[in-house]
Amino acid sequence: MRRKRIIPLLDIKGGRVVKGVKFEDVRDVGDPLQMAEAYCKAGADELILLDIAATTDNRPLMLEVIRRIAGQVMIPLTVGGGVRTLEDFEMILDSGADRVAVNTAAIHQPDLLRQASRRFGGKAVVAAIDGKRDAAGIYQVVMRGGRQEAGMTVARWARRVEELGVGEILMTSADRDGTQNGYDLPMLEQVARTVSIPVMASGGCGRLEHFIELFRDTGVSGAVAASLFHYNDLTVTQVKDYLAENKICVLRP
Repeated sequence: MRRKRIIPLLDIKGGRVVKGVKFEDVRDVGDPLQMAEAYCKAGADELILLDIAATTDNRPLMLEVIRRIAGQVMIPLTVGGGVRTLEDFEMILDSGADRVAVNTAAIHQPDLLRQASRRFGGKAVVAAIDGKRDAAGIYQVVMRGGRQEAGMTVARWARRVEELGVGEILMTSADRDGTQNGYDLPMLEQVARTVSIPVMASGGCGRLEHFIELFRDTGVSGAVAASLFHYNDLTVTQVKDYLAENKICVLRP
């Protein structure tokens, strides 16, 4: 049985870790290096760093932050935010990241995913997808902090990014982000059924039971969480112990 991964997410703005609700009202949480080191020691399987303002503010990549964290942690590091070109991929990977996540630029330039997968290998490329349920109950891809629809369903886009060669999908619910009300299980299962590549689930986790629901009711391979770890509601160790007790295969810290 393939083990399930527990993955803290660090949203970064202005060199600091921040957290909001539904992509809005962000507030300062802490220093990214200190938090990354703490999560590594706590047994996190991977880390995700997302510069949440790089695209909207048209700012350069946070390469120095990446270098500092990559130099101190010994677990896989995925970095996203502001990625627009193959050169951006190269600079992020050269700074110590293991994988690069791309969202908005891939929607506007799908061939960027194909080119990056061919040049750096599919395992180095993650398609970050933000999804939101519309008035008809259909899950749509959204951009710009969930404020703009991209004109396609999450299932269609997930299938397309797999065809373009990406190695994994980071699937985030814009409706659940920061709410701690639980993962959007129907959306996640829809995506997991659509593709054969691994899917990481993000948005809404707030209790131990949410991890169990996620792994029992969907085919995703990774649980991404931020708020409940950042605010010390739970630790990575507590989550892994609970999952193991409930017969979910994890790498124990």
